[in-house]
Amino acid sequence: MSTAFSRCAVAAGGALASGLLVLGAAGAPASAGQLPGVTFYTGAHGTGTAISADLDTVGACHELPAGVHSFRSISERGVEVFFNSDCRPGAPGTTGDLRYVVGTLNTGDFPYTAVSYRVLG
Repeated sequence: MSTAFSRCAVAAGGALASGLLVLGAAGAPASAGQLPGVTFYTGAHGTGTAISADLDTVGACHELPAGVHSFRSISERGVEVFFNSDCRPGAPGTTGDLRYVVGTLNTGDFPYTAVSYRVLG
């Protein structure tokens, strides 16, 4: 490793460490209630009407007030999304094992219109 490269690596490492210290000083959220949560959207790509998921009731099935096509998740809990009412797996109007699991930090579009969801523990 050349001396010039070593100095550059040390400088970059120092900048990264100071950035992490600043983020740590800002403080992390104390609980899941302070995170934005899971938001469903009636349109694709996070457009349309926003509907917030109720993350306080783990394991209970929730019916969405309108069909949703996309989501944004910044949460400590995952959510299972269903394309049939009553959290029944399967493609719309069918039975099967199809469901969509929204992770804790992601965004995306559903393959079908989602109509119900269940919060994972």
